[in-house]
Amino acid sequence: MSAETVESGPVVSAAAKRGIRVSLRSTSFGKALVHSAGRAFYLFDLEKKGKKPRCYGDCARAWPPVITKGKPRAGPGVPGKRLGTVPRTDGRRQLTYLGRPLYYYVDDTRDQILCHDVFEFGGNWLLIDKSGRPL
Repeated sequence: MSAETVESGPVVSAAAKRGIRVSLRSTSFGKALVHSAGRAFYLFDLEKKGKKPRCYGDCARAWPPVITKGKPRAGPGVPGKRLGTVPRTDGRRQLTYLGRPLYYYVDDTRDQILCHDVFEFGGNWLLIDKSGRPL
């Protein structure tokens, strides 16, 4: 269990202050943005830069939003100024990259990418490179 998912005790405070760390990792599709714990981040091509998230309900159960409780942090090779957050309707903050909300795929695990370039919920789900373009 990562520090971001612990729900009580002093670990939460430290994790909440630090936020999610975004890293670059080589994949079979190219270098992609990932959580520091190895889970790939996806963008939903129906969501445009600077817009609010559109993935809720069944969509968010299949493609959970990347939630951060603190300011996102950039790992090596990731430009920190491209990281941000956007509010969700429940008040939580969703990680963005160049203004686009990011998601996980529910069945991905560390270093496993199951659903790159998949059409679901009306749009394509794509890995993202450090320039902000889909792979």
